[in-house]
Amino acid sequence: MKKVAIIVGSVRPNRRSSQVAAWLKVQLQQSSRVEFDVIDLKKVDLPVMDEPKLPFTGLYTHAKTRAWSDLISQYDGFVLVFPQYNWGYPAVLKNALDYLGKEWQGKPVSLVTFGGHGGTQAQLAMRLVVAGLKMTQMAVNLQISLMPGNSSATADRLLHTHDWEAELLRQEFEHRLG
Repeated sequence: MKKVAIIVGSVRPNRRSSQVAAWLKVQLQQSSRVEFDVIDLKKVDLPVMDEPKLPFTGLYTHAKTRAWSDLISQYDGFVLVFPQYNWGYPAVLKNALDYLGKEWQGKPVSLVTFGGHGGTQAQLAMRLVVAGLKMTQMAVNLQISLMPGNSSATADRLLHTHDWEAELLRQEFEHRLG
């Protein structure tokens, strides 16, 4: 069975990313052909990039980087779940992506953003990053309007208005990964 990682791309206290990733996993796990796991960057806890060699060489010095590489290499595709911060993406997500090179190449990726405006600008900025990493961008990329002040219950209700898009994303992963 093929495996896709849903990467929680924020480490902020009281973050909404975990709730969005958990909702998405429930929607996507309806698949009998693709397995979906959640990877939380808060638990991965990578320091600011400190590898001396370029990531595309694959010559990693630090044990934490090798562990990150081993984890990411297990997956056939990715969903990056992240909020929009000041019209961009969270630095922790960019840092985690920058640590590796070949591990990302050629693998499909969907961008699931959220924020007061759905995360449109963050998604645009991240498209440049994943293109540079030579990832294959999926056609389905969710943009979810959530306000920071929304209660968990309100956010849950709003997330469920996107169930149909999550279904399309699941179908696209099944089609791409076979």
